[in-house]
Amino acid sequence: MGARLRVFLTCEQDKTLLNLRSGDVPQKVKDRAEAIRLNAHGWYVEKIAAH
Repeated sequence: MGARLRVFLTCEQDKTLLNLRSGDVPQKVKDRAEAIRLNAHGWYVEKIAAH
């Protein structure tokens, strides 16, 4: 198993990704934005995948 990836976001970046979740963008973009935000909030890949 490789090293865990951890993302750190500024408040502005977090808000931008949150706005993408409700924007007029493809579902794939919404899902990726949510996964990045969850990782930044301390969730691990396994927990994000189960979510």
